[in-house]
Amino acid sequence: MAKDTKMSKDVTVEDLSAQISILKDDIAALTGSFSEFGKSTTRDAANQAKAAAHDYADLTKEKAHEAQKSAEDFVRTQPATAMGIAAGVGFLVGLIAARR
Repeated sequence: MAKDTKMSKDVTVEDLSAQISILKDDIAALTGSFSEFGKSTTRDAANQAKAAAHDYADLTKEKAHEAQKSAEDFVRTQPATAMGIAAGVGFLVGLIAARR
């Protein structure tokens, strides 16, 4: 213990200034590392979100195309029923639009 006390008395202001300067540099380096880590993590999350959105968009396009094909097949196989449904929907839309 006596040595520690004696050593602390030998520390000069210049030594403390040098140590503070080193600490500032280390803190700046750590801050930069955390910043880069955050940017990297954000970039990765954005890329994953874009990929998922693309996948869902492709899936939605496929489903819409299948629904369109199914509707076209229905109209071709049962044209009278399709005309009746279209007339009924048109009538309902007309009623709703007329009330506004």
